[in-house]
Amino acid sequence: MPLKIDPRDGKLLLGAVIVFVFLIAGVAFFGGEPGEKVEVPSSYSTASGGAKAAYLLLTESGYKVQRWERQLIDLPKRSTLVLADPQEAPTREEREALNNFVWEGGRIIATGMFSGTYLPDNESVPDMLLGMTWKKASAVSPSAITRAAPQITIAPQARWPSYSPAYALYGDGDEVVVVTYPYGRGEVFWWAAATPLTNAGLKEPGNLEFLLASMGETRAPILWDEYIHGYRETLGASMGHSPVKWLLLQLGLLGLAVVATFSRRSGPVFALAADVRLSPLEFVQTLGGLYENAGTASVAVDISYQRFRYWLTRRLGAAANIPLKDLEVAVRDRFAPKDVHFAAILRRCESAKSDPYLSETEALHLVQELDEYATSWKLFEGRRKEKDA
Repeated sequence: MPLKIDPRDGKLLLGAVIVFVFLIAGVAFFGGEPGEKVEVPSSYSTASGGAKAAYLLLTESGYKVQRWERQLIDLPKRSTLVLADPQEAPTREEREALNNFVWEGGRIIATGMFSGTYLPDNESVPDMLLGMTWKKASAVSPSAITRAAPQITIAPQARWPSYSPAYALYGDGDEVVVVTYPYGRGEVFWWAAATPLTNAGLKEPGNLEFLLASMGETRAPILWDEYIHGYRETLGASMGHSPVKWLLLQLGLLGLAVVATFSRRSGPVFALAADVRLSPLEFVQTLGGLYENAGTASVAVDISYQRFRYWLTRRLGAAANIPLKDLEVAVRDRFAPKDVHFAAILRRCESAKSDPYLSETEALHLVQELDEYATSWKLFEGRRKEKDA
């Protein structure tokens, strides 16, 4: 059976497809040129700001380097951890784990603007203006590292105060860009940027020697942290830190549009309830307007009076054609022994039903009087019970 699509559903589906196409086109247009790499010092990235060349160089040079894609609280002891330009602040548990890691003999090489937040003692000051250009930084203190590389090239994103107790290794004038200090049985290295280990910066004079000297002995394992770059062991965690989540979001929006298009037809279709042309209130208004235009107020009084008399005689157990005087006596004995007004109302209703000049005001007054008596004596309750049953 061919699928029939309502024209309104077709328009909604077409609109959703157009929006989806525009989203894909926007991602393709604003997402950068084809083949462009992410500028993060990741060991997976071959971009100029990536660090795959340094990772492969250390591997081929005999270092026991491996990528770390687990949380920092699971770090093994007595190893070197490379934190290359983290973009997120650590949690309290991660800071405590790193402090214990260094205290028990581990080494940390932290680079970048916010890397100081991961260190046990942090005095770094972020400075975006410093990192706009690459600069030559010269050794300011004697050490095995500065002897291997008297000068390095770096694009500093932060600075370390010169009066700090940390041991300054490199600086540019009054700006200290590389420091080290011991903590427990371990050691901490802080670089103002990851330039010396990037694919583009590694070839600058002094940077390769500086990188190898900073890594220390080849026997100690080196953990290149990729967890901070969004690479996680679980598929869900990795997707949450990658552009794939935006693609899934777009697919979800398209799915919702499809569901919204056809969900109205998937359930039972109910016919709209037709309005009754003569509802009770409309009937009353129509009948009242008819009497008003015809000038027959006496007819309305006669109808109300006959209905009242029928239910009254039925309640009294009297004949329907009981004379008026006998009816007055029966009502006086049963309901109103001292009500002389009721007899006058009955007589006026008897005469009003044949009075062609009865005014609307008088007719309304008589009908209201009959209704008050009917309510007081509960004449119509039996009728309501019969209807409910």
